[in-house]
This record gives sequence, C-alpha cells and structure tokens, in this order.
Amino acid sequence: MNTTNIEHLVAQAKELIPLKAETDIGDVVLIIAKNPDLLMYALVSSIERDHTKRDEWWHVGLTFLTVPLQKTVWTLRSAQMTGREIFTMGGEQRFLQAVDLSDTVVPHEIDAPPVNERKAGLKRVK
Repeated sequence: MNTTNIEHLVAQAKELIPLKAETDIGDVVLIIAKNPDLLMYALVSSIERDHTKRDEWWHVGLTFLTVPLQKTVWTLRSAQMTGREIFTMGGEQRFLQAVDLSDTVVPHEIDAPPVNERKAGLKRVK
C-alpha cells in the first residue's frame, strides 16, 4: 500500500466491498489507513454524542477484529463515520465506512443440517 494514495485504495475498496450509507451499533466497518498501512475490519460497539462540541461529533466505540481483539474509541464527525470523508488522526489519513452484510451468504449456512438435527456439544480437532 506504500505506493498508492488512500483515495485510490478507497475507490478500489468501494468496487469490491458493498458499503452502507449510514453506520449503526453492531455494524462491521472497513477501516483503511496510511502510515501504518492498514486495511481491516472493526465492530461498532457504541455510538455516543460528544456534547462538549458544538458540531455533530460522536464517540464511536470500535472493536478491531484482530487477534487479540482490541477496543478503542474514536471521536468522529458524521461524515467521517459514514465514509463521506477521508480524515486524519495524528496527522495520518484514515477512512471508515460500514459494510453492507445484508446479501452476504455464509458458506456453512448452505450445507448445514437444520438446527434440530445437529448434535450438541463441542468437537475436539487435532
């Protein structure tokens, strides 16, 4: 990602990944960053209005889907938390937008037996 600007990366991501116009609690968001180069997903765990600011700013609780999971809170304007604006944090560019998972088919759901036919319990895998 070093040789490409973030606008180009965002444009490519928008062609490959279905994105939502709004961001809500429980959404998975795509995060693109420069320096460090980063393309990852996070779960939105909370959205709270920042009443200390005159404009619309929000405290957005994020759980980065990494191992181990990492929790943080970013303070963003509405345009920043909905992918309408690339923004900077600590002088580095960032992009965040919710992923539209409404038409996503999870492969295991296709072949899985009905819930009432599944065996309960854990299976040890070596």
